[in-house]
Order: sequence, then C-alpha cells, then structure tokens
Amino acid sequence: MPGIDECLLEAMRLPGARGAALIDWTSGLALGSVGEAPGGDQETAAAEAAEIARLAAEQHAFAPDDDAGSGPAVDADPPVEDLIVSNRDSYHVLRFVGATFDGSVFLHLWLARSEGNLAMARIRLGEMAERLVLA
Repeated sequence: MPGIDECLLEAMRLPGARGAALIDWTSGLALGSVGEAPGGDQETAAAEAAEIARLAAEQHAFAPDDDAGSGPAVDADPPVEDLIVSNRDSYHVLRFVGATFDGSVFLHLWLARSEGNLAMARIRLGEMAERLVLA
C-alpha cells in the first residue's frame, strides 16, 4: 500500500495535474505536498483548502440521508466524499480520506482545466484515498 509521498506522486501522474497535497482539515497543515501550489505558497494553499473542507465536512446539510440530524459521531467519516471548486483555468478536487486513516485529512488535487479530466481525477483520488485508508 502506498504511503503519503507515493500517493501524491501518483496523483501528479494524472493528466493536467499541477499540484497535490494531503492536508489535515482541522489544523490546516499539509502532511505532504508535491508540485505547484495555488498562489505559489504551499502553507497558505493548504490552510485555505482546509477552511473550505472544514466548512463542508461540518455541515449537517451535506450528510447522507441516514446521518442527517444525528450530530457528529466520534471517529466517523466526514459526511462529504469530495468537493470540486472550479475557476476559469483550473479545478480543485478535495477528496476526504476515511476515518480509519485519520478522519480529518483530505487529498487536494489542483488540475489545469485545459488538460485535466475531472471524472478520471475523482475516480483516481477515490482509489488513492481507499489505499491510504488500508495502509
């Protein structure tokens, strides 16, 4: 099973990948990163992505129907699988990693819109997150 560095390098092999990071959404710290960072600063990019991830993960409105209204459970997976933020020239895909790895981390992949394949990126990030869960 791949570790953090291997997982991030695998993410960088996706068409259009500009940068990738594994980020703790509670602290905003990158546990690992590779490639470019949006805005040029890895720490700032990690903190800003973590803020968006935390907002989505803590909202009951995004919970699956069977979890809605039950409140946050200890050691539970975040209610959100992934988030996609797009702008004129790129996509940001944030994929949450399950609680068996560390329930407060997510993969952040930055893709060039002209070269990237959003559907493939979502599928591959999901596979990578599963392998990290099992590692």
